[in-house]
Amino acid sequence: MRTVELLERAVAAAERLGYEIRHEYLAGSGGGCCEFGGRKWLFIDLALSTEEQLDQVVQALRSEPRAVFADPSPELRRLIGRRAA
Repeated sequence: MRTVELLERAVAAAERLGYEIRHEYLAGSGGGCCEFGGRKWLFIDLALSTEEQLDQVVQALRSEPRAVFADPSPELRRLIGRRAA
């Protein structure tokens, strides 16, 4: 599966898990997930490459116990299950 497709699936999975998604130009210095106002937010930095954006979303999904059930794609499930070294 292509990186763009994986990114789209990962963003959709995050939305299913209750994240509000914001695509913002953060000059490569930000992004990631946080919670405020009683809502979960995921900021995706548009200054980053597609691979780096995917990594931002996957990092957020790894913090969610139900994430591996949010998308049936084996590729995305493997990425979520893989821990950073």
